[in-house]
Amino acid sequence: MCESKQARAALRRGLGLPVERCTQMHRYLMPWLRDNGDPRRADVRRAYYAVASLIAARPRLARDTWPHSDATVPWYERERDNLGASLGRAVAAGVLKANSAESALHLMARQSSDSIHQGLPALVRQLLGGGITVDWVVLLVDLSRWNRDRDAVATRWLESYFRTADGTTQPDLSDADEENHR
Repeated sequence: MCESKQARAALRRGLGLPVERCTQMHRYLMPWLRDNGDPRRADVRRAYYAVASLIAARPRLARDTWPHSDATVPWYERERDNLGASLGRAVAAGVLKANSAESALHLMARQSSDSIHQGLPALVRQLLGGGITVDWVVLLVDLSRWNRDRDAVATRWLESYFRTADGTTQPDLSDADEENHR
C-alpha cells in the first residue's frame, strides 16, 4: 500500500490516533480486517491501524532499505525481535543512550494502550532514523495483546532489551565457569 503516495499520506495521518479519528485509513485497512464491528476485536483493529501508520511514516532511508535476511532459514522459523530487542540493538549501535531506552521501556510497561499508541511514533521514528529495524508483525501481535496481557508483553520486551543492549546475545559466562572449576 505504501507504494502510493496518496495511500501513504492517508495512513500516516493516523499516527498515535484512536481508530475513530482515522477516517482516511478505513479505505486501505478494512479489506484486511475481519470482525471489525466486534468490540472484543477492538484491540486488534487498533493495532493494525497503529502499525499501518507507523509503516507509512517511515523515513525515506527506512523505506528504501530492507533488513538483512537469512534466506537459508524459513521466515516462520527465524527468531523474531520484539520492540525491546530493537531498542537493545539501538543502544548497542549508539543510536540511543542506554538510560533513555531503558526508561522508555519501563514507562511503557506501566502505561495503558492509549498511552503506548501515542508514544510509539516518536520512539519508532528514532529507531528507524538510526537504521534499526522494527519487526512489524511482532509489534502488531504485541499491541493487539496489550490490554489483555500487558505484563507478559512488557516482560518479553524488557528481557529482550537486556539480552541485546550490550551488543551480545549470550551472556559472558567466563567468570561462572571459573567459579565452577574451583
